[in-house]
Amino acid sequence: MLAIPVTPCSVFADLGGDVDEIVWLETPEPFHAVGQWYSEFSQTSDEEVVDLLRRAREGTKLTHAVADADPLVRDEEVAVNPGPVRLAGHLTVPEVTRGFVIFAHGSGSTRHSPRNRFVASLLNEARLGTLLFDLLTPTEELERANVFDIELLARRFAKVTEWLRGEREVDELPIGYFGASTGAGAALLAAAEPDNQAAVVVSRGGRPDLAGSALANVRAPTLLIVGGHDTAVLELNRAAQARLRCISELAVVAGATHLFEEPGALEQAAELARDWFIRHLSVK
Repeated sequence: MLAIPVTPCSVFADLGGDVDEIVWLETPEPFHAVGQWYSEFSQTSDEEVVDLLRRAREGTKLTHAVADADPLVRDEEVAVNPGPVRLAGHLTVPEVTRGFVIFAHGSGSTRHSPRNRFVASLLNEARLGTLLFDLLTPTEELERANVFDIELLARRFAKVTEWLRGEREVDELPIGYFGASTGAGAALLAAAEPDNQAAVVVSRGGRPDLAGSALANVRAPTLLIVGGHDTAVLELNRAAQARLRCISELAVVAGATHLFEEPGALEQAAELARDWFIRHLSVK
């Protein structure tokens, strides 16, 4: 008998002939990666697995058999008021935190984006706090022009940064930006402002070109992550990088399309983002 908490539907065809019965809790679709469905997804060593099996065979009580991940001080929905509107967000603060990352989503996406939640969970494991927030209200999203009003979105990015800076857990910790699609343009435009204190910027499948001439004013080290098969966006990112004067890299995930839906593509993009943030954001 095989017991699986969460699994793609394909597992039944792949493993059905190898076991007598499969028991599962969830089969979400689309299924991008196992880790995005867990609030804590740290690795378990072979030694810990062997110890668990030994304890089960001997009838030993299974307590603290697996090393605990850093607990979360906060993991909650929040509201930010950048002007006359009220924007929804989700704030996660590990007990030991060495920096924060604000996520902005692109057209048609929200703070519930499974791809960005997956990236955020990887950052949380690396002791980085995260704030995923919606750039627009549900009513504003109905007006298509708002999605590409990069100046409006950048102003809200800056206001949300001010709000986060006022939270007691943040204090003097560095803050970075993570933007997807049009959210990347907004993040870079906000980071280009003279008084902006963003320490790092990462774009995943983003439209940095939407920041226009402001790209030359970005000071934060910037990583542009693009799928190798996302050819149109890849060319836009190459042109945008040429306009950057800060430390920058263009990371191409081979074989990936715009949403990084291919096996292993999202994980690679998330690891690239994590490593960039750790390298440039963390307090020494």
